[in-house]
Amino acid sequence: MADINIVQEHHLAPEQARAAAQQVADKLAEQFELTCRWEGDVLRFERSGVNGALTLLPNQAQLSIELGFPISMMASQIEAKVAEKMKKLFVA
Repeated sequence: MADINIVQEHHLAPEQARAAAQQVADKLAEQFELTCRWEGDVLRFERSGVNGALTLLPNQAQLSIELGFPISMMASQIEAKVAEKMKKLFVA
């Protein structure tokens, strides 16, 4: 199993950070057929072989993804794409 952990600093208002997180989740859901749901300030997503959470904190978004096999073989590609997307969306 492979783990992806990304921390993205931001200076967005809570509503803007939530909208950015939703865009990241929508992209992940589209690409990997994930189910997403909010639990307070934590956006959880899952499907067979993938689960994770995007946690919104003041000035920081923390993404944690657990990948099962065989998706774990693409972990570095997934991490690069998601990190790039988060960097773009969490810019003030």
